[in-house]
Amino acid sequence: MSTPTIDASQRTPTKSGPATLRWWIDRPNVIRTLSVAVFLVVWEYFGLKVDPLFLAAPSAIVEAGLALVRNGELFHAFLATFYPFAVGMAITVVGGIVIGVAMAQWPLLEYILDPFINALYAIPRIALVPLIMLWAGLAIGGKVVILVSIAIFPVIINTFSGIRDVRGSMLEVGRAYGATKSQIFFKIVLPATIPFVMTGIRLAVGMGIIGIIVAEFFTAQTGLGGMIVMYANVFATAKLFVPIIVIGLMGVVLTEFVQAIERRLSRWRQLERERG
Repeated sequence: MSTPTIDASQRTPTKSGPATLRWWIDRPNVIRTLSVAVFLVVWEYFGLKVDPLFLAAPSAIVEAGLALVRNGELFHAFLATFYPFAVGMAITVVGGIVIGVAMAQWPLLEYILDPFINALYAIPRIALVPLIMLWAGLAIGGKVVILVSIAIFPVIINTFSGIRDVRGSMLEVGRAYGATKSQIFFKIVLPATIPFVMTGIRLAVGMGIIGIIVAEFFTAQTGLGGMIVMYANVFATAKLFVPIIVIGLMGVVLTEFVQAIERRLSRWRQLERERG
């Protein structure tokens, strides 16, 4: 009796495919680096073929960026943008958290402020820029007010939602152990609210960058926004891309910074996932 042969197509499939996919998934930074590298290669290829008036290649942008760094223009523009941005974000974070906590703790205050917050959140901030310029001026004060008026609402809304989302069972456990109101707030409510607050801050960072650039477009044309307007007016496309890329990198770095703080403040959530 002859031994039956097994056709190659009937063999048990290997797990090399899923294992390879798992290898890539476990290395997100490698995937990010490769995706950016591929994007830059494609951009360079088409950038060299298109009229430089419409699209500059990455190599030309790097050359223009180095020239702006050497003459100090990029550094001064970045400082002119970052200072009001930092002031505005500090006001946004502190003010947004305080207002959100106050609204969640005192229903009367919620009923008073809720219609105003909903109305201001819905109004396009561009419509208020002329009034803000009239009231706060064209200098740093006007930029800060425009930024805060755009970025503060995600912090308020997420802080309010986070406090209201705290489970009643967690509060009951605290009361059962004789915790005071202040202990319940600082030991239970605030830690449980941190993921919501940090999400609001992450959203506020992106909206704050939009706010400061919009402010520089419409107020005193300084900083990175002023560079964009200036180089757009003279059709210097390679130099025009430099502040745009710096703004994008600024958003990435600040978002990663906020996420790092969130991971540090929410270690208990990671431990909870590992146990679960």
